[in-house]
Amino acid sequence: MGKCEFTFKHLKEIYKKALDLDYKICTLREYFTSNSTSEKILINRVDIDMNIIKAKKTAEIFNELGIHGTFFVRLHAQEYNPFSFESKRIFKYIRSVGNEVGLHHECVDVEKYWKQNSDMLMKFDLDLLEKILGTDVYGVAAHNGNTGYNNLDIWKNTNTNNFGLVYEAYNEQLWNKCVYVSDSMWTYWKIYKKGGLINNDHRCLCEHLEDKHKLLYVLIHPEAYI
Repeated sequence: MGKCEFTFKHLKEIYKKALDLDYKICTLREYFTSNSTSEKILINRVDIDMNIIKAKKTAEIFNELGIHGTFFVRLHAQEYNPFSFESKRIFKYIRSVGNEVGLHHECVDVEKYWKQNSDMLMKFDLDLLEKILGTDVYGVAAHNGNTGYNNLDIWKNTNTNNFGLVYEAYNEQLWNKCVYVSDSMWTYWKIYKKGGLINNDHRCLCEHLEDKHKLLYVLIHPEAYI
C-alpha cells in the first residue's frame, strides 16, 4: 500500500485492499434490491461534481478491478456539459462496464432560481437523464452546492415512490446503520457512524477498511484525484 494521498494510483490500491479484505463492493441499486448475506458490504458511490473526464478514469479503475459503483450525474453543472458528445461517450462507457448511473439532483437550488416547483423539476430532470442515457434511472442523490439551499429538503413533502425511484442516496434506513466515509472535504476524509459525524477522524479510507465495518458506504469525487 502506497502513501495515503489523493491520487488515482492510491485510489486503486484502496479498492484492491477492500477486495483483499473480502468486502462485497456493490452499487446503490444492488444494495437496495438484493438480499446479500455478505459479512462485509461496501456501497460504492461516485459523485461527478465537476470533472467528467476524471469520472471515466475512475470507471476504468473499477473495470480493471472487476468492481462496480453508482455514478451520479449533474444536469445543471457549469463545469461540464452532460449533453456534449464527449459526455455521452463517457456515460456510455461507464454503463458498458457494469456501473449504475443516477441523478445528482439540484431540484431545490433550481426551484429557487427558476421559481418552479421542485417536484416538477425532479420529474423533468429524471426524464431528461433517461433520454441522455437511453435507460431507466433508479436513484438520486442530492448535490451540495454553494447556493445555501439544501437539496435534501425536497423530501420533506414527497417521497421516492412519486418519481418511480428505487432509492434516494441518503435513505434513513441506510444512513442510520452504515459507516459513511467521504472524500468531500477534498484534502481529507470525513466519517459518519449511524448518521452522526465523528469529529476529528480524518483517516484515509484505506485505514477505515481495516476496521472491517459490516456496512461501509463510500463516497468519492473523481476531481479530487490526480
